[in-house]
Amino acid sequence: MNQTADTAVNADQFDRSLSNADIAPVRPHQRTWTTLSFYSLWVGMAINIPTYMIASSLIQGGMSWSQAMWTVLLGNVIVLVPMVLSGHAGTKHGIPFPVFARASFGIRGANIPALLRAIVACGWFGIQTWIGGAAIYTIVLIVFPGAENLPAVLPEFIGIGLVQFICFMVFWAMNIYLIYKGVESIKILETLAAPFLVACGLALLAWAYINADGFGPMLEAESKFANTADFMKLFFPSLTAMVGFWSTLCLNISDFTRYSRDQRSQIVGQASGLPTTMLLFAFIGVAVTGATMVIYGEAIWDPVVLVRRFDSPALVFFSMVAVVIATISTNAAANVVGPANNFSNMWPSKIDFKRGGYITGVIGILMMPWKLLADPSGYIFTWLIGYSALLGPVLAIILVDYFLIRKTELDVTALYRRDGIYNYRSGINPNAVIALLAGVLPNVPGFLAQIGMIGKEGLLVSLYDYAWFIGLTIAGVVYYLLMRGRGGEQTA
Repeated sequence: MNQTADTAVNADQFDRSLSNADIAPVRPHQRTWTTLSFYSLWVGMAINIPTYMIASSLIQGGMSWSQAMWTVLLGNVIVLVPMVLSGHAGTKHGIPFPVFARASFGIRGANIPALLRAIVACGWFGIQTWIGGAAIYTIVLIVFPGAENLPAVLPEFIGIGLVQFICFMVFWAMNIYLIYKGVESIKILETLAAPFLVACGLALLAWAYINADGFGPMLEAESKFANTADFMKLFFPSLTAMVGFWSTLCLNISDFTRYSRDQRSQIVGQASGLPTTMLLFAFIGVAVTGATMVIYGEAIWDPVVLVRRFDSPALVFFSMVAVVIATISTNAAANVVGPANNFSNMWPSKIDFKRGGYITGVIGILMMPWKLLADPSGYIFTWLIGYSALLGPVLAIILVDYFLIRKTELDVTALYRRDGIYNYRSGINPNAVIALLAGVLPNVPGFLAQIGMIGKEGLLVSLYDYAWFIGLTIAGVVYYLLMRGRGGEQTA
């Protein structure tokens, strides 16, 4: 049954150990997000430094600018489809991702995908916080140039200087403040930041156009591949990385769509905001990186490094402020809301949204993200593809369960009870666990080869280039067969 009215869900029947104010269903009168809200959300999330860098890195890998653009566009159109589908449950039933996952994985089993999503988000939180801290560090150097030459104080294994670390922590504190203010403050931030960020991106493109004497020199880099086969060797893993870039949000987009007024708002808002903004900012990244080869004689793929080359301190200062705003708007929405709810789901009576966000922040520091971003190839092929191999199977299981097994109908009250139909076997759906393992295992050899633990030869290793697609397909098929076969469980 479709339970979306205030009277359809009786919170008094909820098990208090499975619910709190932050992960309970959103009431209809609280659903105020419009098409513009979701469009602004995606503008705020998609305009960020990793978006800029990932397109530029494709050029470094040998693609022409047009090949890189088509790869980015195709990847984001592909990921838009499961993004909209995953968001359906949030809008229809008012539930966040970890509660949505209870329908397929079980009341306790939902902690498996929730924890996987949370850990990945912690890594992204750290990456974005490091980028924002680097922007603040640049501002500090404008005012105090000698800060760069201060003696090392931190242990050598940390790998950064004291002032850099302080700037990292300042930006970290800004994010923690947003967590303290709650989800509504994030919505306001995204709405206000969206037009400013678009204007800043276009201004950077205009600077490159003027100083490189037009688009011709900026986009003259041709493909370095001798034949189609060589191109495909980079194209498929790059496409997987493009999809993997937002595979995190594919899972927990219901954390936002549960605030949507209707399905049209979340569908149109996401379709108009995600692929268009990603393509625009990726083009800016590619064009500006091409311009740096003309202006400076080398490809500068990191915009934070690039703006340090500007002659005007005022221009550098303004640019870094823009980077700070872009990064915090992405971090707050993409890397805080999801893990905060996921950690809350693990212990609802003790961990609310704020405490879940604080846990995210602490783990983000401990992961030392500056080391992850030090190598562009590691960023794409180890980080992005690696976690997509985990999250693709999870996405397949929850979507197959929701659309093919349950036909979008959920017993919302039972999602918050230990004695309901989603308890399965001691709170865990074994079919979901089996399907998850079946989807992940084929990609394990490729990941081990990527981090250097085994050789890079063999069929299973080569499958890693298609990790998200393979994991998604295998897990979805296995789950469907198990649930429809003799081992299937009761459905709502």
